[in-house]
Amino acid sequence: MPGTHERALEALKRRGRLRTLEARSGLDFASNDYLGLAASGALTRAAEDALARGVAIGAGGSRLLRGNDPEHEALESEAARHFGSESALFFGGGFQANYAIFSTLPARGDLVVHDELIHASVLDGIRAGKADHVPAAHNDAGAVDDAIMRWRAAGGVGRPWIAVESLYSMDGDKAPLDALLAIADRHDAMLVVDEAHATGVLGPDGRGLAAHLEGRDNIVSLHTCGKALGASGALVLSTRTIRDFLVNRCRPFIYATAPSPLIAAVVRESLRICREEPRRRAELAKRVAAFGLGSSGTHIAPVIVGGDARATTLAAALKVRGFDVRAIRPPTVPEGTSRLRIAITLNVSENDVAALSSALRDELGRLAA
Repeated sequence: MPGTHERALEALKRRGRLRTLEARSGLDFASNDYLGLAASGALTRAAEDALARGVAIGAGGSRLLRGNDPEHEALESEAARHFGSESALFFGGGFQANYAIFSTLPARGDLVVHDELIHASVLDGIRAGKADHVPAAHNDAGAVDDAIMRWRAAGGVGRPWIAVESLYSMDGDKAPLDALLAIADRHDAMLVVDEAHATGVLGPDGRGLAAHLEGRDNIVSLHTCGKALGASGALVLSTRTIRDFLVNRCRPFIYATAPSPLIAAVVRESLRICREEPRRRAELAKRVAAFGLGSSGTHIAPVIVGGDARATTLAAALKVRGFDVRAIRPPTVPEGTSRLRIAITLNVSENDVAALSSALRDELGRLAA
């Protein structure tokens, strides 16, 4: 007799939502390696140079034990300067960092207002924390304001926290950051900006869409290192007080083995490339323009087709034609909005992008016939 897990998997299969791991194949229109750095010679040489000067691969323990390496501290100092913040703290990954922020910083009696399409890592952190929480309509600053005012009117006396992505990972649209900052200032709230998909690509020197807000005492930002920066890990930018509080109270930081010192050294090279090689962003912008489909105008271009089967059929047809495009289905996206998530990167040429655009039009036509 099948057990609970077998029945759950069978139910997913019947609904067309059973997920499996697939090998890489075809032209890359699926990864988050937007600047083409992950397999670049520049990062390979940075790793080789670090190894040659004795940088360790593993940390050997948590940062509060023996795992605090000079490479961690060098990266954090450089990242704080690069992004224009008072301090930085390096985590092993973006999920861990988001979970750490929201499970640790908002206190009992506070309120977290989060965009309804926020990353799952934020939601899990919020649920593990002590603060009340409520969703707000996507990219609706007025809905955030209303939620805080309703909470105050009902007797809320703590501090509000506003959680958004600067560039949304499944839609490629941008948050109204200036309007949200005005709301945060008016309500003595903290604004937490997840820059995961903007880091390295958007803003001056690839510093993200919230670059002009950095350094304020009511801003916390997260910059992942495993997407456009081509490595792994994540940096939380904040005031020194918030950094020290995370070091002392954050369970995902205190009880985790520290990130690889070697990766910390490589991320420093990624930040240098962002500052000194603006041509990469310019070249990426040309590829985005060459795509010509989708409405986001950014390097994330969703093609929403509705049903799960339509999305998987379309992705399979494009794979046969040599394009690695993945179908995204609920619960990652809302019901009825299954889609292809087209990621434009420097791992493909402008001609490749134009070819995908043409192939996609063909396959959409066949799907509609």
